[in-house]
Amino acid sequence: MSLALATLIYEWRRYLAAIIALAFSGLLILAQVGMFMGMGKAFTANIDRARGDIMVLGPKAESLMNGGAGLPARVKPALYTNPAVVDVGEVMVNGGMWQNDPGPGKKRKREFAQAYAVDTWPDAVTLPIDFSEDLRVALLEPYGVAVDKTALARLGVKLGDKGSLNGKTVRVVAVLDNYPNMNAPMVFMSRDTLRKLGMNGRADRTGALIVRIKDPAQALTVRDQLNAASGGAYRAWTRAELSEANQGALLKEQIIGIMLVFSLFVGMLIGVGITSQTLRGAILANIKEFASLRALGVGMGSLRMIVLELSFWVGIAGLGATGLMTAGIALLASAGGLPMAFPLGIVSMVGIFLVTISMLSGLMALGILKKSQPADLLR
Repeated sequence: MSLALATLIYEWRRYLAAIIALAFSGLLILAQVGMFMGMGKAFTANIDRARGDIMVLGPKAESLMNGGAGLPARVKPALYTNPAVVDVGEVMVNGGMWQNDPGPGKKRKREFAQAYAVDTWPDAVTLPIDFSEDLRVALLEPYGVAVDKTALARLGVKLGDKGSLNGKTVRVVAVLDNYPNMNAPMVFMSRDTLRKLGMNGRADRTGALIVRIKDPAQALTVRDQLNAASGGAYRAWTRAELSEANQGALLKEQIIGIMLVFSLFVGMLIGVGITSQTLRGAILANIKEFASLRALGVGMGSLRMIVLELSFWVGIAGLGATGLMTAGIALLASAGGLPMAFPLGIVSMVGIFLVTISMLSGLMALGILKKSQPADLLR
């Protein structure tokens, strides 16, 4: 074990303020990223968990959030001309005003809800993979809907209760467990129910399409074939590509970008300010030990390397604390109906950012080593 690491472990209390400062700097950034990414994941949850391999969007679509809807109805049958395609399903999404049926003396709740239609035959391409057989059968009931457990209070209902959506009576026939959405409650139903509610849209247009192919391992090849045959009418994406594009689209939103840059700036100020002062104080408290090392012949360059290594380990400890705190925040958010998502690339960047802050703080604290004069040991 190196001297720097042994010093950090033995005198961890001296460096605790720096570790906490780094942890909060990382948390400030990751919490916002996780919140925005989680909102995006909630919006696309039913699509991400569908049974297809390729998504087909509009020709100018950059993601599901930017130009993801609106295709001519003729596109769907045209996709079957590719021999690798075995099933094509339409993503039907609409929105309407939800009202509960509170009963005498109770307050009525009104909430805008997102209505998602799924095909209810076994193994349908639009049927999410985590929908059980009992849930699929329950949605066969006319005007039957399913909502996530986190939305029950917002909608003012429980399992078996009735409400109205788009002015027509529906009944909650199932409660879901993994579809929270803080923007608007998600209400799942059969395609037939969506039509009966008058929310199925235009006959000559279709929403995004989910394509299932014979061999999922050939998704890239089939995607290229579909795009080559599109004639500019649509654009095909693999599921992985679209997921990455959705994340990028969220981060490109102007207000989100401004908030993240501001958080990065504040995090740097907090991290460098507190960490550098903490390291200076800790080195000053151990100045006699550093003077003893110089008296034993250890050069100033070696002492500087010890301080920089110590700064590195403080950064690693701060990174670990960031992970623990972020995990706790994610659990609390999930319990409150907001799933959080953390792209690996951004997490890696935050990790590098924290260690860099710690190393910069160590560089700023090197000047204190000039006080480690061997002659001071004789005073």
